[in-house]
Amino acid sequence: MLLPEELLGAEPLSTVNQIQNLILDSADFEDFLNELARFSAHQVAGAGDDALCGITLLRDRKAATIGWSSDSAREVDEIQYRLSQGPCLTAAQEEREVYVPDLFEEDRWGPDYASAVASHGLRSVLSVPFHLQGEAQAALNLYSDVPRKFDGDVAARARGYTREISQALRLAVRFSLHTDSATNLRATLESRTVIDMAIGIVMAQNRCNQETAVRILTDASSNGNVKLRDIATSLVQSVGGTASRTHFEEPGRQEAG
Repeated sequence: MLLPEELLGAEPLSTVNQIQNLILDSADFEDFLNELARFSAHQVAGAGDDALCGITLLRDRKAATIGWSSDSAREVDEIQYRLSQGPCLTAAQEEREVYVPDLFEEDRWGPDYASAVASHGLRSVLSVPFHLQGEAQAALNLYSDVPRKFDGDVAARARGYTREISQALRLAVRFSLHTDSATNLRATLESRTVIDMAIGIVMAQNRCNQETAVRILTDASSNGNVKLRDIATSLVQSVGGTASRTHFEEPGRQEAG
C-alpha cells in the first residue's frame, strides 16, 4: 500500500520508485501485476477518476491478461482473445497505440467486438504498447464508461507512463520466464528421478542391463498408451508401497518358476 507522501513530509516518489515499492510489497508475481494494473488505472485516469485497466501479454503466440484492476477489466480483455482481434492485441502485436473514442461508432474489428465490450457499460478504449525489447509483447488496456475519455492529455499521460514503466515490466516478465523455466526444470528432474528408479527396479527384477530395462519400460508405455513417467511412478509405488507388485518382464523371457 502506497502512503501519501505529503503526510510524511517528504518529496513525492517518482513513478519508478512507486513501482519498485509495489514489487517489494507484493506477495508474488501475480499480486504485483494486479497491483500494477490498479496503480496504472489511477495514474492515467487521474485522482478520483479511475478507469478499468488490464495488462495484456503475448508470448509463444498466446495472449493473456496478466494483471487487472478488477474482474470487469479482465472480462473485457478476454473478449478480444476469444475473437482473436481487438485494440489490445493490435497494440501489442504491432507496438502502436490504438484508440477507440466511442464503441458505439467503432467497426474496425467488426460488430461483435464493439457490441460485446459496450454491453459491459463501456464507451471508450485506449491500448498503449509496452516496449519489452524482445522479452515478449505487451499492452496497457484502459477502459472508460465515458466516450472520448482518453483524448488529449489523458492519452499523452498514458504514453509517458508506459514508457516510464516498460523497464520495470520487462524485468518482471523476465523474472516470470525464469520462474517458469525453473518450475519446468524441476518437473523434468523429478520425472527423470522416478524413471531412473523404475529402470533400476526392472534391471533387478529381470537381471538385465540398463538398455534392456529402458526398452521394457518404453514397450510397456507404448503398448498400454500410458506416459513413461506414469508407468515408472506406478512401478516405484508398487514396490515401495502396499500396492500389489508389478513385474515388468523382458520380452521373450519367461519368469523362472
